[in-house]
Amino acid sequence: MFWKLRRQASILENVTQGTRRHDPADPTLPLDPDEEAAWRALARAVIVVPRVLDADLIEGAGLNLAEYVALVELSQVPGRAMRMNELATLTDLSRSGLSRLIERLVRQGLVSREPFADDGRGRVAQLTEAGLRRLEQAYPHALASVRRNVMKYLACLDLPAFAQAVGSFAPDDAYAPARRTARS
Repeated sequence: MFWKLRRQASILENVTQGTRRHDPADPTLPLDPDEEAAWRALARAVIVVPRVLDADLIEGAGLNLAEYVALVELSQVPGRAMRMNELATLTDLSRSGLSRLIERLVRQGLVSREPFADDGRGRVAQLTEAGLRRLEQAYPHALASVRRNVMKYLACLDLPAFAQAVGSFAPDDAYAPARRTARS
């Protein structure tokens, strides 16, 4: 992915060399050096941070990041239960990926899977008491990893402004499932 971005930036620099002026109204102009550095740092962080958190959680708590996120999401809803399709959206997993993850958690006794009471068609994942205890045990490892791998590097920033900036392009309602389009 990064080599494609670098290649695109290189091509655009060659095409616009000598004609480049910063014009916020023209989003097709190449990024200036500060913008480029910020974009590349963000793109790297989106890939690296989940990998590091995943490794720390596996080592410290025996849960991977996807399992931990699923348990967190279930712990935060009334009744600690959620329809599988909603949980798939919140965990950014496909339905089949979530089904495999939930099956692992069911085998460990951390989650139960029940028919949806209202219509019987869908399935609900429900956090068990054992799952809540496991989440409580994993939480200090997740928190330590976030502090060690992310927060210590952001300490010198205005965190409310940072959160607002990131929240403007990654809002809470961005969990809506992406729609695939047909390829030509």
